[in-house]
Amino acid sequence: MGQVTIYLEDEVETKMIKAAESANLSKSKWIAKLIHEKVANEWPQSVVGIAGSWDDFPSIEDIRKNTSIDIKREEF
Repeated sequence: MGQVTIYLEDEVETKMIKAAESANLSKSKWIAKLIHEKVANEWPQSVVGIAGSWDDFPSIEDIRKNTSIDIKREEF
């Protein structure tokens, strides 16, 4: 397991300590969780959980039917 040292301004450290305490986590686990969330390759469960919540949300076909054909893009 890797180990990282970071330096924080006093005000930022105070906010981080409060956030870790409110999450009932150590500072190290709170920071590790934050980094894990930032590098994850999947949607957070909070987003996945709301999928399909809107009955009247238009389908992709409805959204695309009123769009025009895209112009040809430059080739590099």
